[in-house]
Amino acid sequence: MFGWRPPEAHEAATRADLAACRASLRNGSKTFLAASFLLPRGVHEPASALYAFCRLADDVVDAAGDRRDAVERLRDRLRLAYAGTPQDDPADRALAVVVARHHIPAALFGALLEGFEWDLQGRRYDTLEDLHDYAARVAGTVGAMMALLMGVRSAEGLARACDLGVAMQLSNIARDVGEDARMGRLYLPRHWMREAGLDPDGWLAQPVFSPALGRVVQRVLDAAEALYQRVDAGVARLPLACRPGINAARFMYAAIGHEVARRGLDSVSTRARVPGRRKAWLLLRSVAQLAPPVAAQPLPPLAANRFLVEAALAAAPRQEAPLHRGVVDRVEWAVELFARLEQRDRQRAGVRLPDSDLAT
Repeated sequence: MFGWRPPEAHEAATRADLAACRASLRNGSKTFLAASFLLPRGVHEPASALYAFCRLADDVVDAAGDRRDAVERLRDRLRLAYAGTPQDDPADRALAVVVARHHIPAALFGALLEGFEWDLQGRRYDTLEDLHDYAARVAGTVGAMMALLMGVRSAEGLARACDLGVAMQLSNIARDVGEDARMGRLYLPRHWMREAGLDPDGWLAQPVFSPALGRVVQRVLDAAEALYQRVDAGVARLPLACRPGINAARFMYAAIGHEVARRGLDSVSTRARVPGRRKAWLLLRSVAQLAPPVAAQPLPPLAANRFLVEAALAAAPRQEAPLHRGVVDRVEWAVELFARLEQRDRQRAGVRLPDSDLAT
């Protein structure tokens, strides 16, 4: 499965497919795109392929409604990609190249699709641990994949990468409570809702914000923050050139939660967005904090992430090429990107808002 390599003659086509993947992320994935460009080229290009396929899979499942065969069709596409005979689509072709070159185990994608399947099943999450199980599949998997792209092969480094993925998903869940409810989905731990005096099913039928719901959202944000605090040890073990990009991702996703809290924890009637100027500042901060502290004792993996760490550790090792990147140049580029995007959004909005936000 992992022995296939594209012929040298196909390298130009592979570069074109990777460029198509990056282009597909420009609408709706600004945070990922900007953060990834702070990574070395040898990481951000394959990362775009992985993320493009994950976005494609997410879109397919969302469009499927309750059609369970959507996930099985995605599994077929993955089987073809891992066999080296991908479907004729830039995302599939690029994925086939990346999983072979970087030894991304199929088990990680299998777990990702299982999480999407849970969405179609309308699975319930009674406890935080249940929610961790879901977040591990739809986001911890991506953390593990990114770690492998950066050459991370230690249990500690992989565990922290999965922690970051779960934390980012919890931030998204706290932000998207109303949006998810209007799709008939509820990710807030039901036990927490009942403790706050809310009937989960009754609330889902008529989703409205209340102080009681705000307390539940705050608990989700607190759980995310606890995981963000664990990530420093993982960042410290990354190649130096990779640290700004990962810092940028964690700072900007954590800022989503901070914005939810700033807006009174009401993520039902409004959707929190991090202003472009704040994102630009966080990108600068991501370079300044290149040597975070390392915990005296390695922390064990989050229970929900343990199987992901084991699958990644079992993947075949590879020789790492030195990672070089003009980090300052990349930060300047990303800051300019956000400035241009914010100006464009203001023009589209007719300058109705004094502080137009950018989609995360």
